[in-house]
Amino acid sequence: MKKLILIAAALGCLISLSACENRKSQITAPDGKLDKCTLRFSWWGGDDRHEATLDAIELWNERHPDITVIPEYGGWDGWTEKITAQLSGGTEPDIIQINYDWLISFSQDGKGFYDLNLLSDRIELDNFDSEILQFGQVEGKLNGIAVSVSGRGLFYNSETYKRVGAEYPTNWTELISLGEKFSSHGLYPLDLDAQSGGTAWYLAVVYVQQKTGKQFISLDGKLGFTEEDIKMALDFYKTLEDNKVIRTVDIRTDEDGTAALYQSPEFIQGRIGGVLEWGSSVGKYEMSLSEGVLEAGALLSDENGNNGGWMVKPSLLYTISANTDYPDEAAEFLNFILNDGEAAKVLGTTRGIPASHTAEKSLEESGLLTGLAEENDRLLDELDTVTISPYMELAQMKSFYNSAIEQISFNAVSTEEAAREMYFSINDYLERIKK
Repeated sequence: MKKLILIAAALGCLISLSACENRKSQITAPDGKLDKCTLRFSWWGGDDRHEATLDAIELWNERHPDITVIPEYGGWDGWTEKITAQLSGGTEPDIIQINYDWLISFSQDGKGFYDLNLLSDRIELDNFDSEILQFGQVEGKLNGIAVSVSGRGLFYNSETYKRVGAEYPTNWTELISLGEKFSSHGLYPLDLDAQSGGTAWYLAVVYVQQKTGKQFISLDGKLGFTEEDIKMALDFYKTLEDNKVIRTVDIRTDEDGTAALYQSPEFIQGRIGGVLEWGSSVGKYEMSLSEGVLEAGALLSDENGNNGGWMVKPSLLYTISANTDYPDEAAEFLNFILNDGEAAKVLGTTRGIPASHTAEKSLEESGLLTGLAEENDRLLDELDTVTISPYMELAQMKSFYNSAIEQISFNAVSTEEAAREMYFSINDYLERIKK
């Protein structure tokens, strides 16, 4: 924590530290050395990711005293708005951790971020499979590199389940039946983070994709669900609330306010028995838990044992600002944070299992390829997963999901009415943004 405070204080010196001469038009020296400068690197996450990334930056700064990296970091809530303002004003950091859908939001023509193909002499792109690199391709330009591929999984507090005398569910029916058993103890077997943008809707989509074999939204942004499918998803969500599997929106708001679930006393003190979270981000839940141990559970199937419909995506990507004055230096740091073996050991699985072959090998040889992220990846690998469309994660799309969830939670509208509104809103929005 002391390091977090010291680094945060260093941000106040950002203006004075960033007075480096412009190198965009300069040529790297014949000996390959780069000019002295300061780079800004931004990311979001929990304390586990912050601590590990700060340690990795410290390692870089020790090795490269002439190229100082300044961290800018925070939690997910409000982070998209912050980066949007920076990109709009041309004040964004040199190296940026981005979400999958930001390529659509900020770089539809491929010019919103630097083309990393132009920096292939400094970034070891051959460490990544072609399908991994494809995630960051926009209009023939490599705008980002996926750090890992991850999916949401179900994680349970062992102590809470032990207290109730319950087993982790393996299918939807078992999950729903747990509500009554936990309710008699004043507990919940699961909850869905209201602050993370679409978590509740995500689980409902998995349920319907499993039931119908359809994909909610295709990779090119076409809605695959009908009104009836959306209603099925909303009915499923309401079933979870009605059976006390999860808290209602008003109860969550009363108990947590605007806090994310991993910051909620209800979760921290073990009154919430399980969470749905990305394998690449579950560490923040592990760190915050004061009672019990978090364990990975089965990815739920239907009553016939069909466990398809679960989804994966690039957990996040790294990109370089199109406006950076120091592309070569930024590329050197990007290569370090992605591919350096020692950096990989420091970062561990705080961003999931590395997509870089070198980084993954370093973790494996060091015995560090363990933990909930690895367990969740293994469970997903056993399934016929669906690749999430980046359109599904757009901020406006999440507002449609969350609005429908909130309305039916408060019984303001029927699931049929909410489904109709969501169906037409999504179709209209997808058509408009692709014009």
